[in-house]
Amino acid sequence: MDPVRVGVLGCASIARRRVLPALAAVDTTRPVAVASRSPRRAAELAAAFGCAATGYEELLARPDVEAVYVPVPAALHARWVRAALFAGKHVLAEKPLTTDARQTAELAALAEERGLVLRENFMFLHHAQHAAAARLLADGALGELRSFEAAFTIPALPPDDIRHRADLGGGALLDVGVYPLRIAQFFLGAALEVVGAELTGRPEHAVERGGSVVLRSPAGVEARLAFGMEHAYRSAYALHGSGGSLSLDRAFTPPADHRPVLRLTGPGGGRELVLAPDDQCANTVRAFAAAVRGGRPGREPLRGSLALARLVDDVRNAAARA
Repeated sequence: MDPVRVGVLGCASIARRRVLPALAAVDTTRPVAVASRSPRRAAELAAAFGCAATGYEELLARPDVEAVYVPVPAALHARWVRAALFAGKHVLAEKPLTTDARQTAELAALAEERGLVLRENFMFLHHAQHAAAARLLADGALGELRSFEAAFTIPALPPDDIRHRADLGGGALLDVGVYPLRIAQFFLGAALEVVGAELTGRPEHAVERGGSVVLRSPAGVEARLAFGMEHAYRSAYALHGSGGSLSLDRAFTPPADHRPVLRLTGPGGGRELVLAPDDQCANTVRAFAAAVRGGRPGREPLRGSLALARLVDDVRNAAARA
């Protein structure tokens, strides 16, 4: 199949470090243009990947751009995803798709109406380690699932980092909290009830710096989640069942050469399953290209994005009540 010709709306770190290299490396996509508010930054990044440098509106008007990747700050996602869909472009948008469920629902409806692919860029969902954990659970290796826990925390960010700005959609919930929320949905289903939530920070902070959430599934399984952006690095989850437990480190941002280790414990002792390395970024790009070329916009990924957006709103509301 011909490579999907992709334009990149913004020069964010995730675009420079992960997504643009993947777009250039896989054989099903090809970066053709990079846009920035700064002509110099666009030119530098475009030169590194052999593509054109341009402005945002000009990129969306280019006939050689079939799809766009949107890594702008979270509060700007809705504006530029909407503009790209109206321009007839397929869209891979950085997570979270928007900052609230209303906007997410509007964009999902617009993509469906126009027959375009719209995907939220949770790369970790395309890593084979989670499917392996799900198979062990389904095969009864843990017995009946009783509880789940997950955490994603990162060290303190520089004072001028955009994730400290409320007007750009910053804060720990949208930056790192959505990861444990999304993996809880992966294992427990989309219909999760928020039992309790706390968003933490100090009065001088414009956004929350951390938080915790307790969820319950329709089957009564409890999930305890933690997240933060002024903590020691942690990226892990664990499933606890009636007959054993499974834990996984480097859950959300493993390097492409990382060999995941699933640790299982039970009455008979413990064992480790070492998996082959997997490149979740390349897998994500390939999956997006396959949806574009296959003419399969697909409702299921958008249902997942909308369920997550509603859960984020529920967490905010529960934390406000608390």
